[in-house]
Amino acid sequence: MLVISSEEFSKNQKKYFDLLDTNVQIVVQRDKDKAYLLTPLSDIDSLSTNPELIKRILQAEENIKNAEIVTIADPKDIWASILS
Repeated sequence: MLVISSEEFSKNQKKYFDLLDTNVQIVVQRDKDKAYLLTPLSDIDSLSTNPELIKRILQAEENIKNAEIVTIADPKDIWASILS
């Protein structure tokens, strides 16, 4: 783990982004009582910031709360229940 100042990070961003790409953890210290962990986004992280996906998940949660669900009658033929 590498701890650097915010000033150092500002001056050498490319260097530190390149280090992040090699799995080096970087903490940027700002003032005495503030610190930030830099980490690359994974594929999973990218999904969790997708506004359309978040919207669909919230809608699905609302549907569940309102008992708007589909019951699968035959697990061997799920499409019959879903499409009916």
